[in-house]
Amino acid sequence: MSTTLPGPDGLERCRWCASAPEFLHYHDREWGFPVDDDRRLFEKLCLESFQSGLSWRTILAKREHFRAAFAGFDFHRMARFTESDVARLLGDTGIVRHRGKIEAVIHNAARAQELVQQEGSLAAYFWRHEPAADALGVPQTASTSAASIQLSKDLKQRGWKFVGPTTVFAFMQAMGLINDHAEGCVVRTQAGQARQRFRRPG
Repeated sequence: MSTTLPGPDGLERCRWCASAPEFLHYHDREWGFPVDDDRRLFEKLCLESFQSGLSWRTILAKREHFRAAFAGFDFHRMARFTESDVARLLGDTGIVRHRGKIEAVIHNAARAQELVQQEGSLAAYFWRHEPAADALGVPQTASTSAASIQLSKDLKQRGWKFVGPTTVFAFMQAMGLINDHAEGCVVRTQAGQARQRFRRPG
């Protein structure tokens, strides 16, 4: 089965996006392009945690609601959330109301602060886990990797929650630590060029 499909403009794109027009902007402008902004990195890891057991379509549709509810994913502010914030979030119909996930991302905000103190930035830490090109499999064929397993293990050892290897692999795909756009996808070359220009932090 081909891993690409023609989009509405006739250009080949990754199958998961070409069949869902609401994904096009996210796929073409965000997914797989390298990110070194700590807030965006933390946001994405939180959203991937919320996605666990759900579809990305659900999370993407609610992303602006999540941003409003979680103080723009400013982890310094989130680390000060209290039980009253948990109650507020559990009553917010614009997000996924799962107590375990809500409490986990608030907990992870404090872990993010610790990580910045230890490593200088989240970006410096995460980009140290970028896998070598020859360690990657064929694009769009895996849901975990040796690198995601290792990063997941390290995060858990540091006390992070809801960061299993599949969640971490999706995070690495989205934040450009790997270029997992399918061979033949019109955006694969663009993402690759952005990775070549990208200055690794740390």
